[in-house]
Amino acid sequence: MAVAAKAITPPDRVTIRRALLSVSDKTGLIDLAKALSERGVELLSTGGTAKAIREAGLAVKDVSDVTGFPEIMDGRVKTLHPNVHGGLLAIRDDADHRGAMDEHGIGAIDLAIINLYPFEEVRAAGGEYRLTVENIDIGGPAMVRASAKNHAYVSIVVDPSDYAPLLAQMAENDGATTYAFRQRLAGKAFARTAAYDAAISGWFAETLEVDAPDYRAFGGKLAAVMRYGENPHQSAGFYADGTGRPGVATATQLQGKTLSYNNINDTDAAFELVAEFEPETTAAVAIIKHANPCGVAEGETLVDAYRKALRCDPVSAFGGIVALNRALDAEVAEEIVKVFTEVIIAPDASEDAKAIIAAKKNLRLLLTGGLPDAAARGAMVKSVGGGLLVQDRDFGRIDDLDLKVVTKRAPSEQEMADLRFAFRVAKHVKSNAIVYVKDGATVGVGAGQMSRVDSARIAARKSADAAEAAGLSEPLSKGSVVASDAFFPFADGLLSAVEAGATAVIQPGGSMRDDEVIAAADENGIAMVMTGMRHFRH
Repeated sequence: MAVAAKAITPPDRVTIRRALLSVSDKTGLIDLAKALSERGVELLSTGGTAKAIREAGLAVKDVSDVTGFPEIMDGRVKTLHPNVHGGLLAIRDDADHRGAMDEHGIGAIDLAIINLYPFEEVRAAGGEYRLTVENIDIGGPAMVRASAKNHAYVSIVVDPSDYAPLLAQMAENDGATTYAFRQRLAGKAFARTAAYDAAISGWFAETLEVDAPDYRAFGGKLAAVMRYGENPHQSAGFYADGTGRPGVATATQLQGKTLSYNNINDTDAAFELVAEFEPETTAAVAIIKHANPCGVAEGETLVDAYRKALRCDPVSAFGGIVALNRALDAEVAEEIVKVFTEVIIAPDASEDAKAIIAAKKNLRLLLTGGLPDAAARGAMVKSVGGGLLVQDRDFGRIDDLDLKVVTKRAPSEQEMADLRFAFRVAKHVKSNAIVYVKDGATVGVGAGQMSRVDSARIAARKSADAAEAAGLSEPLSKGSVVASDAFFPFADGLLSAVEAGATAVIQPGGSMRDDEVIAAADENGIAMVMTGMRHFRH
């Protein structure tokens, strides 16, 4: 049963006479405290916050003096008291509430400056279990929610970026805040505690390996407001989830225009793909367009890998995203800037490479500080009408699979190396996916078709086009291997690959017609390997 609301009209302006400050992030704290003190606002505070304010030479009253009870249990219990929450929750224009305040000596608190223990930072840093639990804030969220609920009378600030707007409000309104301003602060406060609790519950689900918890929450902090979404009529924003996974959300953008919604989506796809390749073992480059690879390659050096990747589909690479699994160096930077490129993302970059990219002012350069772990689990979320689809990230890797040769002919050593490469790439191509590979580089990619045969034919056509652009007389796919992200339901898809010149194939297997497909491979002298794992990507 819903709680009844009293018919009281909130005041438009509430003068701030008493403020409670309790912050973990002390950015801007002293300047704010000074500004409030100069306006004659009484300051109440806790623990380290009170200490910092006092050391700045400002008058501040400890919350323990207000509650008549000391902070106990290592500070776990300090603000959970009627003298604090009564001051935050009291409806000032309600006679019963005023009577309770007078009877119990509870003073009104007009402003709460609260930010929370750094749970997200500890989680992202991989803190051990007890440390992570200890950084779950209890009193902070309780005060935030109390203040936000009573926004008719209380201004709640949870983000240092709002200190300046708060002081501007007070300057404009002779020390008061307006109801509209308090409403906006309250909305942000509830969103903050929601994101905080989402991070905590998500951490518990991951730590305890609960695949489908009864309740699931997701939250994040606004990293950027997009000019628009996928299309100009769609609004959009980019939120960082606080998990610390290296990528677009953690990257430093050194130059270039603000990233668009589509830029971020494509850049994420590119960086997750190159993360499949260990930088200690090989240099790898992926060129992405519309979230699909148009060229991927590995090599001794990044420039070697880039040239091989570009050869696969030089037309589609125009206006694409380039991702590297090693620090961007000057040699590969010189090659990349020869083609119009939207974004480069890499773990790091040399000073010479940065200087080369700087000459292209609209080219965005993102440095992440590391690569994401391709084998790590983590939630992926997709909205559908009325709900959310949640699944693990596709953490399957070919290195962990038991590969089975199912044809009379086994792949050669070079074919097997290319098959492994091709299957890594196919994992990141929209299904139905067909990927031709030769000598550690894609030579044809077919993506997102309703028919696997069409994907095979499109990839072969692109291979022929790339050969023509390179001045070669036969398709790049001739003598290649081919990967399929899922099983061949019929032999026709395999035969299309044979026509394109493929000599070996890797696929998950599992079709009711596997025997027919294997027989077709044997008839054409094709080696076939089955992985037992598919990689649908929608």
